[in-house]
Amino acid sequence: MNQTPRISVIVPMLNEAANVAPLAEEIAAACAPLAPFEAIFVNDGSTDATAEEIARARARHPWLRELRHAQSCGQSAALLSGVRAARAPVCVTLDGDGQNPPAEIPRLVAPLLADRDGRLGLVAGQRVARRDSLSKRLGSRLANRVRARVLRDDTRDTGCGLKAFRRDLFLTLPYFDHMHRYLPALMRREGYGVAHVDVAHRPRAAGRSHYSNLGRAMVGALDLFGVWWLMRRRRLPRIAHEDRP
Repeated sequence: MNQTPRISVIVPMLNEAANVAPLAEEIAAACAPLAPFEAIFVNDGSTDATAEEIARARARHPWLRELRHAQSCGQSAALLSGVRAARAPVCVTLDGDGQNPPAEIPRLVAPLLADRDGRLGLVAGQRVARRDSLSKRLGSRLANRVRARVLRDDTRDTGCGLKAFRRDLFLTLPYFDHMHRYLPALMRREGYGVAHVDVAHRPRAAGRSHYSNLGRAMVGALDLFGVWWLMRRRRLPRIAHEDRP
């Protein structure tokens, strides 16, 4: 833990006890070529045995850390806490339900690790052959079409939990609940590039979903208007000249 990691893997978790050990093992295998690395499992106020399972996994994997919220604050808050605690310059996120294969991590972080001019801000995973219920797929497809039409963020699937980004840049973005669904638009707003990688998707192996189409739709309309307003109000200056010491 004394060596500064190259990447930090951030995994929000809410009542995902059965998924802790499998995810830890898969992250270990996927990130071995990227060592040194760390993973931060953000326990978002779980009421099951998630904390105990993370403790068991930490005994096997010294690169694993737990960050625990006193109460559930939501996925965006968990991501923010994890990124703030991260020690690496590049962060990669995946959902704690096991549907995002950790094997995709090297493909996501590779463009950022190779970026020399610092203009790439985000690599966003886009799920192919989604393994969700029909109602969830249809609801997500409609939401993505509306969002893409309004924000013009050139992203097919912003709901995918697999994303990689520069830590310093993420921490400059405006924070609000559900912001993780608008990262491509927010990165473009700051003038940074966004790359896309098609990634695999798996059915949930254990536990149950914490989201519903109705719940997403109710907050999504207000969020979309807010991000649209942010995009409209942003004016990036063009530097014509700078004297350097």
